Parts: sequence; C-alpha cells; structure tokens
Amino acid sequence: MLPAKLERILQEGVTLQRDGRVADAAACFARVRAAAAWSFEGWHHGGIAALLLGRADEAVPLLSRALQLKPGTTHTALALGVARTAAGDTAGAEEILRRVVTNQPALAEGWQQLGFALHAAGKFADAVEAHRRAIALAPGSAQSWHACGSTLLTMSRDREALDCFERALALDHGYARARLGRAMTLYKTFRVAEAAAEYAAVCAQDARLFEAWSGRLLALNALPDRSREEIFVEHRAAGAAMGESVVTNFSNPPEPGRRLCVAFLSPDLREQSVAYFLEPLLRHLDAAEFELVLYHDHPSVDATSRRLRELAALWRNFAGQTDPTVEAAIRADAPDILIDLAGHTGLNRLPLLARRLAPVQVSYLGYPNTTGVAAIDYRFVDACTDPAGEADAFATERLVRFAPTAWTYAPPANAPAPALRPSRAGGPVTFGSFNSFTKITDAVLQTWRRVLDAVPGSRLLIKAAGLSDAATVAHVRDRLRVAGLGDERTELLAPTADPAAHLALYGRIDVALDPFPYNGTTTTCEALWMGVPIISLAGDRHASRVGLSLLTVIGHPEWVAATPGDYVRIAAALASDSARLESISRALRDELQASPLLDHAGQATHFGAALRTCWENYCDSTVRQPELAAL
Repeated sequence: MLPAKLERILQEGVTLQRDGRVADAAACFARVRAAAAWSFEGWHHGGIAALLLGRADEAVPLLSRALQLKPGTTHTALALGVARTAAGDTAGAEEILRRVVTNQPALAEGWQQLGFALHAAGKFADAVEAHRRAIALAPGSAQSWHACGSTLLTMSRDREALDCFERALALDHGYARARLGRAMTLYKTFRVAEAAAEYAAVCAQDARLFEAWSGRLLALNALPDRSREEIFVEHRAAGAAMGESVVTNFSNPPEPGRRLCVAFLSPDLREQSVAYFLEPLLRHLDAAEFELVLYHDHPSVDATSRRLRELAALWRNFAGQTDPTVEAAIRADAPDILIDLAGHTGLNRLPLLARRLAPVQVSYLGYPNTTGVAAIDYRFVDACTDPAGEADAFATERLVRFAPTAWTYAPPANAPAPALRPSRAGGPVTFGSFNSFTKITDAVLQTWRRVLDAVPGSRLLIKAAGLSDAATVAHVRDRLRVAGLGDERTELLAPTADPAAHLALYGRIDVALDPFPYNGTTTTCEALWMGVPIISLAGDRHASRVGLSLLTVIGHPEWVAATPGDYVRIAAALASDSARLESISRALRDELQASPLLDHAGQATHFGAALRTCWENYCDSTVRQPELAAL
C-alpha cells in the first residue's frame, strides 16, 4: 500500500491521464517512483504514460521494472510487448507476447499484439496466423479484422486483405483506418479512381490520418481528368493538414564552405527503383565535401542495402519506429541537409519533415510532384520535367534544375545483353509495357488499341506487379476487352523472380509504350538499356514529362509525342521499319553510356553543387535575419 499522500498523487495522475493531460500525469507517476521505488503502480502507470506520449524507449524500462515487481501481470506484459515493438525490439516483443498467449491462449488481445510484433519483424505469415487466432477468439473485433488485412496487404494477398477491411467496416462503419486499408487495396488492385475517392472520405473523417492524404495525392497523379491546378490545391491542403514547422534554433554552424552532413531518408534503400538512381550519386559525391547519413525505413535489408550502407558514415533503420522516436534520432544526429526520397509514396515520414528536422530540407527522386509541405525548402528537378517560370507556380518548394536530367541511372550489373527483336525473329510486332498498372488508365488503353490497329497483326505484352492474382487478372482482362484489346491481342505476365529475368523479358518487345499522364522512369531506363525504343506522350506536369527528360538527354526527342495521335503515328512508324529498329537496338546501350544519364561522376558533381548552393542560401539567410531584427 502506498502512503496516503502518494496515493493521492497517483490518483491525480490517473485522472490527468484520463483527461488527456498525459505529460502532467507522467510527472505525477515520476514523483511516486521517486518516493516509493518499490511501487508497482508508479512504474506501470509511468510506462503507459510514456507509451501514450510516443516515448517507447522510455516506456520499456519502466514497464520492465513494473513486471519485475509483479511478475505475471498480464496488462503490464501486454504493454511491454507494445512498447518493445514500438521501440524496434521486435524479438523482445515476440518473446514476452508469446509468453502471454502461452499462459492465456484465450486472450484475444494477446494474439493481436503478437501479430503486430510479428508484422513489425517482417514475419508476415506468422503475423497472419496470430491475427486469425485473435479473430477466432473475438470475431466481433473490427480492429482484429483490420490488423489481419494490413498484414495480408503487405504480403500482396490483396483480395483477402480487401475482405478483411470490408468485414472491419461492416462491424464499425466509422473505423477510419479500415477505410484507409480498403483505399490502399483498391489502389494496389488498379482501381485508382475508386481509391482516390475512398482516400478523400478518410481525410474528411480523420484529417490526422496523413497516409490517406498521401495515398490520395499519389492516385491523383495517375488520373487524366484532374488539372494540375486542382492537384496543386490538394497538395497544399495536405501540407497544411500536416502542420507547421516547429521553431528550432539549429546548432549547425552556418559556414558556407565547411564539410556538410547530408542525410537521405527513404523506405527504398534496398532492391527498389529509387536505389538504381541514388547509388551512383552517393558513390561519386565528394567525400571531402559531404558526410553521408542514410536513414532506411523498411524492415527489408538486402544486398543493395548493404552496398549503400558501406557508403554512409551513419546508417539507421527506422522500420516500425514511432514518429517521435525517429524525430528524436534525426535531431540528435543534426544533419545540415535532410533529403526526403519518398514524397507522398508509401511509408513516408512527411509529417516529420513538416516539423523541420534540419536547417535545409529537400525533396528528390521518389515522387513526381510537389509535396505541399512548407518546411521542405527545395525540390530537385530538371528543365524538361519542370520548365522554368510556368512550373514554379505549381510547387511549394523552390525548384532546383540541377542537371541536364534529374536522374542518374545505374543498370543492374547482371543485366543480359539486348536480345533479338520478336519481329526480326519471325514473330508478330510486339508492343509492351512493364509499368505499374496503376498508371495505365482507360485513355492509355484506348490509345494502345489504336497503336495495334495501325500495325496489323501486332500484339501487346503487359507485365506488372499484381498479375499473379487471378481476380486482379480478371479485372485487368475486363478493362482490356472494353478498350478493344481482346485476349487474342494481349498477353499478361506476372512479376519475375529476379532483376535479370525481368530485364531479359524486354527481348520480347519491339517497341515499348510509356503510360500517361504518369510516365514511367525505371521502366523507361530499363527498356532503353535493353535496346528497346520507347514512345512517350509529354504533358503539362512533371509526372507526364519524365519520358521527355529521359529521351531528350539520350538524344531521341523524336520518340516524344505531343498528342495521342502523334503517339500512335510515331509508334506505328517505328514498329513498321524493321531495319531502323535493328539499328536502334544495336546503338541504344552505347547512346545511354555516352549520355548524362549514365555520367555518374558528372551528375554527382551537379548534385553536390546544388546542395552547396542550398546550404549557402541558408547561411546567407541566417546572417540577414539578425540584421532584419535589428531594424
């Protein structure tokens, strides 16, 4: 029993926490611990308060001590499991939560929290099993259905995931996170317009679910019926929803010429498209000028991750960690420049960048539009994707056109040699696209049908993630038939096991077709590297001008169309000239190697110079601000 005075302080803390004044409650619990270190209640309630404040690293020792004082206390053990998961100690979380479900196998919450820990550890099949155990014990729990759906979605078991989210919504129609999961699944299964509408509903229901803002914006880039004015307004609204930057006096010395600490934040520092364009820059940035810090934000760590890690002075993996934990780590590292590579793609940390974590913040590479986040100072682009003058009005960042093209491509080392074209081997002329099918709108399909009509006997080969799922294939087939692309004219391919096998499939294509208004990037570079010309349609915004940038810089602007009619004409003319196709196929790889796109050292020099200019601007502003204050 606590002395009466301490009991009053403890109860005051419980009341404050119940009323939402968690920081004040935590102070009360700390007073209890200071006066009575033997008190289970001070440690347990303090740990819960730390969890509610997003301070998992503080919660773990508090709850561990509470559990030592009262071994076997289920609610403390559950909370400790949650805290360890949030702190990134998934092995510790799994250990204690398995102990809970072993002792109490009928406890649904135990299985659910175990599922969360297993998911965070990347043990997705085990996580699904744990969530299904929770559902069997509590079938009326919308949260359990949602949790299971989230893991299934991560595993690309999209149809099962959609069923789980819809079951959760049937139990609780107002469950915003389940609606968010449904929107994410609709997007992944190529129902982009439906996904955009569902994301909007989530934003209206709970504006703090920033994943919904980002998901909607990513979807809008692919929809042809939205003007860039409308899309820009929505980006600004998303930025405003994420809040304003925290006023922070950075300790970084504002010295223009000193060596700079430059940090890159991304969930894709692994075998992903972003790495193909990032690694050559990092390898060639001047180490005397820049110290590199890499923040990976994904549980997957592969050979690409390990190569990148070797280039960094500091590597951190933030996978599964809470925003407050990530924010504290980055602020402690104190980078001079923080470069976000995700934008509004999945697993982004834009709400943290909105709080300003570094003196200079930059958006680059991973997202084809403005972020709308006021605290992000610059966006690195080129003059083709974002023409000077008119493009600046549609960015909240200052646009930096740092090089002839915004990309620096590193082809996979195991890429096979370009293969014999199908038409030269006696087969039909084959057009193809290996882009995400989320980019392939009905307008694109209708244009591709016109291309095939202009080249009698030609076929269309489509390869995309998701095409290993029978229900998704059926949906895609329906859309193709509506567009006049029946089964006899098209072939669908599922993802391959490795990059070399993927690249080898370009040998089955005579001419590649770029989607619009959301162009490909990696797929365009891959096609060109494998000796396959690609036809692109240039539009009025960055996402629809990537093809223009890439094709211009390698010396083939003639493959860029201004209208759908031009697109059809250029594609048909190219496909009908077998001698020209053969000549192009032999020359393309050499043309890429001679272009800025593969001039890794040159592009890195441009990139480094742009970073230096951004830093000099910051230093200049810190000098001028005191002068203005004195006035």
